[in-house]
Order: sequence, then structure tokens, then C-alpha cells
Amino acid sequence: MRLILARHGNTFGPGDIPVWVGAAEDLPLTDTGRVQSVQFGLALKEAGIIPARIIAGPLQRTANGAQLAAAECGFDSEIEIDTRLREIDYGSWGGRSDAEIAARWGEKAIDDWRERSIVPAGAGWTPQPADIAANAQAVLQGITGAAKAGDTVLLISSNGILRYFHALLGGDPGRPEASKMRTGHWSVAAYSPAGWALEVWNAPPHPEALGGAG
Repeated sequence: MRLILARHGNTFGPGDIPVWVGAAEDLPLTDTGRVQSVQFGLALKEAGIIPARIIAGPLQRTANGAQLAAAECGFDSEIEIDTRLREIDYGSWGGRSDAEIAARWGEKAIDDWRERSIVPAGAGWTPQPADIAANAQAVLQGITGAAKAGDTVLLISSNGILRYFHALLGGDPGRPEASKMRTGHWSVAAYSPAGWALEVWNAPPHPEALGGAG
């Protein structure tokens, strides 16, 4: 089977000052973000794949993105909304720009999270990293246990959550900086009796990425 992890599309337009968007900031997709969501479905369609399941986090940027991808690839079953895929609540950082956060917590705190997955102390982030990791593992186990050999499953969530899947799917746990995923990008992993193996991580959606797994 194949698992596609996709990060939702853009929530900021040209001229907007990006801020930290967590569980408490339920922003809609921009026009570009909607196009990016369609691209997920288009790549699946061009590869001749209709997913057996589409699973998404509950925020509108992920749930609506899943609807757009589903419509493009011909998926007509119910999209599964899983609250375990809700983005991290960034607490005191939520809704603030990098400049605002750096002024109070320092640039190192930002870099520690982005490059080393170290949660800042005292900023009120929830859930705890151990709980997010446990949720990711439970979601993955549920997908693996229910899937048939030839199934493809599309999962759409946010960067803070998706990075916890990286090591579970065969990524190097010693390189947390490699677990990041850009908006509108996806990652592909294949399951065999030997376990999960990453085939693509953090790449623009393209049908060629889906040619070798199964």
C-alpha cells in the first residue's frame, strides 16, 4: 500500500505578513492554497489513482483542501476528519510574526523548533510532543491495519503534525530538520512486509512520484 502525506496549501496572500498559524488560527485557504489543493488531486488523477481513503485534520485549511483534492481525483466516498491531525496550538506564539516572537523569546527559540523540533518552554504549546507522537503512531497503525495491498491513502494535515510522521515512515530521527514540509507539498511512503519506507519527502505533487509504490 501507499500513504501520501500532504501539507495544506497557502493561507497567506501576497503582501500578507506571515504569522504562526496553529490550532487556534483557523485560517481559510487563499486562492493559491486552493489551487495547491487541486494539484494534489490532479497528480493522483494523472497517475490513474483514486485513493481508498482520504483523511484530513479538522481545520478548514485541511478539510477544505481535502474536498478540493477529492473532487479533482474522482474520490466520491466520505472524507474522514480526524481530530488527532489538528495542528499544534502554538499558545503565545499563535498569530504572531517571527519578528514579534524573536523580540520576546529570541531567534534561537524559533530556530530550535524549525530545525531541531524543540518545543519552546513557557510558550503554552499543546498537545505535548509525546502526545502528538503517540497520535501519529496511532493514526498510522489504523491506516496500516485497515488497508489492502494495493490501496493508496491520502492524509492532509499541517507541518507541525506531519513532521511527527517522518521517523515513523523510515526517515532519519537524527535529522529533525529533514522532517519539515512546505505548504502545498507532499510525501509518499510505501508499506511492505518489511515495514514502511519513504519514497518522497517534501516534494511538489507529481504523478511520477506515485509510479513505483503499491
